[in-house]
Formats: sequence, C-alpha cells, structure tokens
Amino acid sequence: MNLSNLDWTIIVAFFGVSLAIGLLVSRKSGKNTSEFFLSGRDMPWWLLGVSMVATTFSADTPNLVTDLVRQSGVAGNWGWWAFLLTGMLTVFVFARLWRRSMVMTDIEFYELRYSGGMAAFLRGFRALYLGLIFNVLVMGAVSLAAVKFGEIILGIPGWQTLLIAGSITLIYSTIGGLKAVILTDFIQFTLAMIGSVWAAIYIINLPEVGGLDNLLSHDNVIDKINILPDFSDPNSWVPVLLVPLAVQWWASYYPGAEPGGGGYIAQRMFSAKDEKNALSATLLFNVAHYAIRPWPWILIALASLIIFPELSDIERVFPELSADKVGHDVAYPAMLSKLPSGLLGLVAASLIAAFMSTMSTQLNLGASYLVNDFYLRFVKPEASDKEQINAARLFTVVSAILGLSLGLWLTDASQAFDLLLLLGAGTGLIYILRWFWWRINAMTEVVAMIASLVIAGFFTFTDIGATFEGWEKIVYGAILTTIIWVATTFLTEPTDEETLINFYQKIKPGGNGWNPIIAKAKAKGIAIEKGNARFPLQILCFLVGTTTVYAALFATGNWIYGNYSLAGGLTLLTLIGSLFLIKSWSKLVEEV
Repeated sequence: MNLSNLDWTIIVAFFGVSLAIGLLVSRKSGKNTSEFFLSGRDMPWWLLGVSMVATTFSADTPNLVTDLVRQSGVAGNWGWWAFLLTGMLTVFVFARLWRRSMVMTDIEFYELRYSGGMAAFLRGFRALYLGLIFNVLVMGAVSLAAVKFGEIILGIPGWQTLLIAGSITLIYSTIGGLKAVILTDFIQFTLAMIGSVWAAIYIINLPEVGGLDNLLSHDNVIDKINILPDFSDPNSWVPVLLVPLAVQWWASYYPGAEPGGGGYIAQRMFSAKDEKNALSATLLFNVAHYAIRPWPWILIALASLIIFPELSDIERVFPELSADKVGHDVAYPAMLSKLPSGLLGLVAASLIAAFMSTMSTQLNLGASYLVNDFYLRFVKPEASDKEQINAARLFTVVSAILGLSLGLWLTDASQAFDLLLLLGAGTGLIYILRWFWWRINAMTEVVAMIASLVIAGFFTFTDIGATFEGWEKIVYGAILTTIIWVATTFLTEPTDEETLINFYQKIKPGGNGWNPIIAKAKAKGIAIEKGNARFPLQILCFLVGTTTVYAALFATGNWIYGNYSLAGGLTLLTLIGSLFLIKSWSKLVEEV
C-alpha cells in the first residue's frame, strides 16, 4: 500500500520536531555526564512517569500483544500483566531506596552495596553485559517491529525504515542526552495514545468487522475474549496465569519490570528532583502502562482474527512481506493498512514514535553503563567531562548499529520476549533480597548471572532443551539458578562489615535481614538506627495498589464486553483502592 502526501507530511513533521528538541537541549546536555545521563537530577514526576510509559510502549509492544491474543486469547497477556507486581513493589518500596543511593547508574550500586575486587568485577562485567549484549537484544526486538511496520505500512524495505528512523533517533539521542529523550517521549506518548485509540475505534467499525457487538460474538473471536484462562484445562491456566503470577514476575529480569527496580526505570528515578517525585513518577507509569493502555491493542488484535484469520491471509494480501517475518505479530501492522489517509499517517507516526522512544532510552542507558561503569571506572578514571561525553556518543553510535542490525535477523516478537525472560530467569529474587538481607554478596550475583546464561543456552540450543515448553524453561531455569546462587551465598565470604554499615546508614532499607549488621555497628559504638518504620504500610499499599490497577484493567474490559454488573463492581473496587492510596500517600512520603 502507499501512504498519501498527507500521511508523509505528518510523519516528516514528527521527525522534524524530534530533531528540533535534540538541538534545543544539546548545549546544556553536553556539559557533563550528570546532564547527559540524568538531566541534572531535576526532572518533575509527571514528565518522568510519561517517559517511562513511552519507553515501555515500543514498536514491538502492540505486535507482541497481537501475537499473544491471536494464539492464546486475551488471557495470554498475563505473561506481561504479571509484571505489575514488580512495578508496584518498585513504587512503594524500591523507588525511595534507589533515589537515596544517589548513584549515576543502577550498576554503580554494586560498589556501594558490595566490597572488594569481586564487586568491581561485577560492576564492569554487568556494564558490558547490559550495555552491549542485553541492550542490543532489546533494541533488536524493537527494530524487528520497525522492519515489519515499514514493509507493510510504509511500503519500503525494512532496512530503509531502520536507516531513516534509526538515524534520527541516533542524532537527537547523541546530541541531546536524557533530557532530549524525556521531552520527545512526552510528545511520542501523546501521539501514540491518540493513534492507538483512534485506530481501534475505526477498525472496529469497518464493514468487515461490523461493530463491537459483531466483533465480540464472531466465531473466530468468541473463544479468545476471556480475561482469565480456562481453569478446567491445566495446559491453559498453568503456563498463562500460574507461572507468571507465581514465578515469572520475581524470577525474571525484564526491561522496565526488573525485580527491585532497575534499568531505565531506575535511571528516571535518579533523574527526579527528590524521593517524592521518584515515587510519584513510578506510580504514574504503572497505572498508565497496565490500566490505561492495553485495550486498544487487544481490540485490534481480536478484529484481525476476522479479517486475517490465518497467516496465509496476511501473506496473500502482502506478498512483498519477507517470508521469515510472517508471524501472528505482523497482524497488527496488517490491520493498520485498513486506516484512511490522515489517520494512517498519524498512527504510522505514533508507531515510529514508539520505536524511537524505546531506542533512544536504550541508547542513552547503555551508554551510561559503558561510560560510567566501564570506561570511567576501569579504562580512564581521570577522563574529563568532555572525554566522557565523547565516549558516550561513540558508544551510542556503536550500540545503535548493533541493535538495528539484529532487528534484521530476528523473526517474531514473541521469540525475543521469551529469550529475554529466559536469560534472566532465577536472578530476579537477588535484586529484591540484596536490599533487605545483608548476606547477599557480589559472588552471589556473579554466579547467578553465569548460571542463568548457561541454563538459558542449554534450553535454547540443545535437543533436550527443545523438548520443554517455554513456561517450563522459565520455571526450571528459575529453580536451578536460585538453588545455585543460594548455595553460593552461604559458601562464600560476606561483604565486609564497613561497607555493609555504610550502605545501611545511607539507604536505611529496614527489615530484620540487617539485624546482625546493626548489632555489630552498635558494638563498635557506631550510632545507627533501624530504618523504614513505614515498611508495613508500604507492603499494604503494594497489595492495594496491585489490586486497584488490575481492577481498573478488568473493569475497562468488562465495560467493553457489556458485562455491566461485573464492570460496575470492579469500578467500585478501583475507586475504593484509589481512595485508600490517596489517603495513605501523605504518610508514605512523610520521611521524604
């Protein structure tokens, strides 16, 4: 299909605005690494929260949701809905702890929490692993979606889409730093939400779909609309619901939902004006990401089952689509081809915006690891601000080339999603416990990381591993990795007492897991108080917050489905939970 001049005008205008923002903030962002990577630690909560949401809405997200819905129904989304538990723990427990650390990156945390050569090795290794390998994998998944989008919607080869959109992203990310990323994120998120909602409304009312009532009662759709899986079939509810809620959310390290907080979520918290803004930004992110955004994508995915019930239907309509790129995830951009001129340009610009927002964040975050935690720490500790900024820009360019190239090699969105989950399976619990249990040490993390990589390789590249289902790989990987790192923790020397005491005094995490360190500090005459008296309230708010967001998500779905009694009850539950959180908020931030 061909876009009209109006469509191209909208897309080009968006590119121009993104470049203009990068140029406007480039001078200040290039002053030092604090400005380039953390925007001067002076950003307001609402801007940071929207930036988190925009980054998490990557170009591959609606493709992934479409893949899940077409193959497993709406309930298939529990694979990522379960990460709300991680997000809410970050809001009410970890956001303030990260902000108090005052580190430049979450990897710098390692030499704040651990001691000795192993802590330094862990910091350097994680900088290279997350800054290059893991970061490139994330960008590759995002680039894959851009390739499919370009071939179907823009009508140009995937590499050309990556070249154009990737180059513009690279320019404003390189010259404008995090401030340019955050400001463009705000525009990109606004554009993306308008585009996805408008597109869903238009597609539902296409003659081929016949409106909402016909959509929900269609033979191809009716067995896909349940929000919960079939509990009479263990093969349905165990992998779809039980594994994500019981294991996956705490066991797996996934971008934007790292157990204990981390990655670009931590980076945004470091950029906040204070702890209060860090908490508020993270709460806004979780509400918007889980409760507000999913349903337009879900409705378009359901409609695709009517218009393109089989993959062969997509291949017939889009014969120019590369054979290795045909999957259920491609049904989303295929549906967008039904949009009229103007709206198509707006939605196209919104998906390009989603691609650019995620890529720009990953580029800036990866460069922060490589500069602050590798180059400055191990290669050239005496590097000037100018040398650090130049290094950051070089690393940004290299990472972009690698990530964009990987997008041409991957084939479908769920492939990358499953691989990301498997790579970190079993390590997540460490990122939670290291704040509250003094015995976790650097060797714990090193061994866990190596074990998860080896186990992921076994399940991915061996004939034996190929016999397991995806959810079985995650469960067994988590169990094996956890056993290995727990044993390692007790068999290796703990972090030295001075480091542990200094960490507790600075962070004040609370919890009984630090009692031995508090006792040793007092025995040495060091004045130290047990911190975090609000911990019980934080856990209660975590439970209420999680329930409230899920209630809002499911209330929206049941209003759409016409289940008005259930929708009304869920809406009432949402209001009650919201009132409790509003009333508790002042107490939560009293210590800020």
